[in-house]
Amino acid sequence: MRKIRIIEHGPRIRRARELRRGDTDAEARLWNALRARRLGGWRWKRQVPWGPFFLDFLCVEAGLVVELDGGHHSEQAGYDARRTAYIERSGLRVIRFWNHQVLEGRSDVCDAILHACGGEAPPPLPPWSAA
Repeated sequence: MRKIRIIEHGPRIRRARELRRGDTDAEARLWNALRARRLGGWRWKRQVPWGPFFLDFLCVEAGLVVELDGGHHSEQAGYDARRTAYIERSGLRVIRFWNHQVLEGRSDVCDAILHACGGEAPPPLPPWSAA
């Protein structure tokens, strides 16, 4: 008889899952454009735990973080600046968009993200070529 393994996930993983399930309209629309390598072949993750923060969207290959800001972010500019500085010290670049930019002009946002990634992603190497 096989044993069933139960993996206990820590609170940060559980919180990331909650954030994914409760995404905003803007996050859902942008995720639809980024997921499954739809934007230039780049691989994206969403609501990624990073230090004390959760990154809205992360492309490790391009070293890029995309953050979406709602209206409340205009009142917390200092917090956002500290957060961005922390993320950039990790060697990642951060670009920010307002939610309304995604909702009103997703294609322009996607163009800006693709440009920040450096254009189309290089094609992945076939598995047999890895040494």
